[in-house]
Amino acid sequence: MRTLLIQCAQAVADNDVRSANELLKQIRWHSSPFGDKHQRLSHCFAYGLESRLLGTGSPLYAALAAKNMSDVRILKAYKLFISAFPFMKTSNFFATQMILEVTNKANRVHIIHFGISHGFQWLPLVQHLSKRPGGPPKLHITGIDHPNPGFRPAARFRCLLDDTILENSPRDAVLNLIKRINPVIFIHGIENGTYNSPFLVLRFREALFHFSALFDMFEANVPREDPDRMVFERDIFGNEVLNVIACEGSERTERPETYKQWQARHLRAGFRQLPLNQEIMKKITAKVKLYYHKEFFVDENSQWMLQGWKGRAILALSCWKPA
Repeated sequence: MRTLLIQCAQAVADNDVRSANELLKQIRWHSSPFGDKHQRLSHCFAYGLESRLLGTGSPLYAALAAKNMSDVRILKAYKLFISAFPFMKTSNFFATQMILEVTNKANRVHIIHFGISHGFQWLPLVQHLSKRPGGPPKLHITGIDHPNPGFRPAARFRCLLDDTILENSPRDAVLNLIKRINPVIFIHGIENGTYNSPFLVLRFREALFHFSALFDMFEANVPREDPDRMVFERDIFGNEVLNVIACEGSERTERPETYKQWQARHLRAGFRQLPLNQEIMKKITAKVKLYYHKEFFVDENSQWMLQGWKGRAILALSCWKPA
């Protein structure tokens, strides 16, 4: 099936409508949003290819994105994602512990959170600070969100346009802004991805590998008939894949970079990387091993905490401060 999908992507890229439609028929015959992980993945990618072929990708994505984020079904689907997989809980624990470490004697704590969403993730920090010996510090939290908010904070930087679209990259502009703020610590979480090529087939191939891991993760941890799983696969993964395949230029907002690419951006912007706290790393690793599927992993490389599934790094976090 993967071969058929890549052949179809090549036909679409070549504007070979006849071949693309023939391949889509074959893919549709073997795909389904209700089947196994391979059938669901194929259905998702076939929809993106079909939308690109019809030229409906950009308006369709915009309409779906605007609708989805206010949908109660999406809220329930994200609740499933948070409970079934360790990524959000471990990321929040990591951030909370690092902030507690660098502010243990501070009288005032100001957190600026890019991509805050609802802000529920800060409740544990508030509880910890409230119990601090000698009394809690004054706490101020400033939330800055993307105009099209979702529930995955790491997605915010991923959706900023990059150097291939604008000469003055918004990604570098945000890093420069953070540097001017001069924080005691800058904790950066990113979705680790390689599907940001300007060439459709290469982008398609890399996205196929990336989302294969995500669909496999759902298959191993959530029953197929779970309605929230189907919503997440269709309305979250499906919309992301639609944008990756069917949108171009500034309308393609799904533009992930690897943690190594972000490492270079941080250094160019004048940040100094802070070492990972090994005690925190041990606690996170132990929690993931104890409570989650054995194929989830926590690792570190170049002072980034990596989280992933079956050897593929999906999320990465690191700590920085202006040099």
